[in-house]
Order: sequence, then structure tokens, then C-alpha cells
Amino acid sequence: MKDNYLQTLSRFPKNKLGKILGYDNDHLKMPNKIIEMGLLPETVFRILYQAPFNGPLYVEFGEEKSRIALRKEEGEFIMVEDWN
Repeated sequence: MKDNYLQTLSRFPKNKLGKILGYDNDHLKMPNKIIEMGLLPETVFRILYQAPFNGPLYVEFGEEKSRIALRKEEGEFIMVEDWN
């Protein structure tokens, strides 16, 4: 049985594949920036690294393996699930 559950990107475990489901609609300012970076719904991603002291998350995503740094606070707006 597949064990998927809803959580935010900033709380997603490192080195595990996840899929973006959507955005927290209560904070409509943030999704535009996230969409412009290419973190779209249905995108598969992996968190490669988190800087110490709640620093940025380094995220790899898409078929091109694009990489970006994302503030942990920004990751709170992205709803994700396990992807295996």
C-alpha cells in the first residue's frame, strides 16, 4: 500500500522523492514567485540539502534536474506528497 500523506515542502524529508500537489491558497502572494521558478503542481522534486539554522532548502526538480534554493518559509506554502 502506498503511504502518501499531505505535508509542506519545508517539512519534507531530505533525499526522498515528492510531488507538488498545489499551494496554500491562504497566502496568494507566494505562489507567483514559486510558479516563476518552475515549481508547478505535479512536479516531482527532491530536497538535496538544508542549510543549518533553518537556512535555505536546496531543491532539485523536473526532468532537467533543475536546482534552486528556497527559503524554508516559502516551502511552507507548497503542499506536497510522497512520490515513489
